[in-house]
Amino acid sequence: MVFIQAQEALAQFPTGNPAEEYGIRVARVKYGGGGDWYSDPSSIPNWLKEFELRTGIKTYPEEKVVSLTDENLRAYPFLYMTGHGTIRLTPEELDALRRHLEAGGFLYADDNYGMDTSFRSMVKRLFPEHELEELPNEHPIYHAFYDLPGLPKIHEHDGKPPQGFGLQVDGRLVLFYTYESDIGDGLEDPRVHNDPPEKRELAVKMAVNIIMYAITQNAVQ
Repeated sequence: MVFIQAQEALAQFPTGNPAEEYGIRVARVKYGGGGDWYSDPSSIPNWLKEFELRTGIKTYPEEKVVSLTDENLRAYPFLYMTGHGTIRLTPEELDALRRHLEAGGFLYADDNYGMDTSFRSMVKRLFPEHELEELPNEHPIYHAFYDLPGLPKIHEHDGKPPQGFGLQVDGRLVLFYTYESDIGDGLEDPRVHNDPPEKRELAVKMAVNIIMYAITQNAVQ
């Protein structure tokens, strides 16, 4: 049932290229401020290869880096942002991201430890009339393909529990933010962080859920 919903939803999830119809691509957001937007370089290819293997839905695993003011931003409805440091967006970039999300796009942000303060500040500028809210474990994003008890803890930093936050606009989740979880570390090649296999498996399952929820949320809510 989820596969059927996903295939139907992909018809409304454009790629911007007729040859890539019904395929999933994740675009990494390049931002200013000094934060390492490029961190976890093997995570996106591994993530998309696993997504296709496990769901049967075609992906394009080559990483695509985008700036928010790129003319073809609309060709990449699923955006990914991560890093350890400061995020600084210009007013033009904020406007472009806001329009992108309001038009049906989705942003997944994964705190790689150290970007929390600047990311929350960015969100307040992005949607000042909305608030990031912690999502309960019952939220469909944790059950979109794999039935998980909540957001998994992948990479330990300072003993804090993992938290998943969302921001809704007009009843649709346009942004999902994972804090103190480090999904991206768990998606990297095994030798990079030496996370145990069971942790990496949880990271993959959560990452699969995030994409599946993003493309089917109108059907599952």
